Amino acid sequence: GNNVTIPNGLANGTYIVDVVLAGDDNYNGSAKNTTFVVNKLTPTVTVDNVTGIIVSSLYIANVAKEVAPKLERHLSTQDSVTNSNAIKYYENKGFSRVVLGRETTLKEMAEIRKNTDLELEVFIHGGMCTSYSGRCMLSNYMTNRDANRGGCAHSCRWNYDIYNDGNKLNTDEFFNIGSKDLNATYYIKDLLDIGVDSLKIEGRMKSLYYIAVVVGGYRKLIDKYYEKGTLSLDDIKYFESEILKAENRETGCGFYKGEVTCNEQLYSDSSEIPTKDFLGIVLDYNENTNILTLEQRNYFEKGYVVEFFGPNHDNYTFEIDKVYDEEMNELDACRHPLEIIKFEVPFKLYKHDMMRKK
Repeated sequence: GNNVTIPNGLANGTYIVDVVLAGDDNYNGSAKNTTFVVNKLTPTVTVDNVTGIIVSSLYIANVAKEVAPKLERHLSTQDSVTNSNAIKYYENKGFSRVVLGRETTLKEMAEIRKNTDLELEVFIHGGMCTSYSGRCMLSNYMTNRDANRGGCAHSCRWNYDIYNDGNKLNTDEFFNIGSKDLNATYYIKDLLDIGVDSLKIEGRMKSLYYIAVVVGGYRKLIDKYYEKGTLSLDDIKYFESEILKAENRETGCGFYKGEVTCNEQLYSDSSEIPTKDFLGIVLDYNENTNILTLEQRNYFEKGYVVEFFGPNHDNYTFEIDKVYDEEMNELDACRHPLEIIKFEVPFKLYKHDMMRKK
């Protein structure tokens, strides 16, 4: 449908994302039709239920202005804006925020901030494109999946042989050209001090567990900075270790320090090992009986040392004793994903808290 419904309590904004490099076949008539095919933006989209639209096309931005003039218009990172002169151009076009290209260095961000009052948004975590963001054609060419339209097959992470003048150079292992995932935990203080308005985490096709761990980790890191007015090295290391509990790829700082080096690339190690650390999600906690109701995700059994985490408390460590099914029949092990499991826990937990291996 064309209407957007926001659950109660989510007051931080909802955005329509339409960053395609559009061709004529993506449009349905003129702007006066008040509809374009990609996201079917219509006059029913208002500031009452949507905050803004993130776009890369000036035409789509103009359509948004015509059919929903109260919407904020944000420029996508796929326009690869990395300097204040370009930002001034888009400011004159009525944009209220620019999502800087991932290729912008911290030094450049500081200089841009001095030269514009426009809101700035930057990426702090997640996948990095081996090309300029969204402009790589490897996926299109090899799989007919368009990287610009959310279909990237990550062809840069595949295993390749590399040749020079017909001679194969790799002998013991394959070669790949993927980037390490971005990890900006050590630069959060700098970004806040510069005056960056929004910090962005790339989460396309990521799991519920990944989103909870990474977003929660950065949220608490930011809160710690505002609470103390500074961040110690121990603070940063702790929250980085928490965030990395969701990663199955190596991470690096991207372009934050300057031009990337081989240390930010994965030329010969493309292994992505799915972890089984995420054990379950809390459905209910009975404070009278101390019985936890959990929806299982991965195998666990009596004697497992686990960790509960969530936005309402610090992490709790606990050794599981007896476990039961939904009918309170005792189990020797929990083997089935999505099974409802119950067991006693001596501290209060909240719905949607998560449990993982310690």
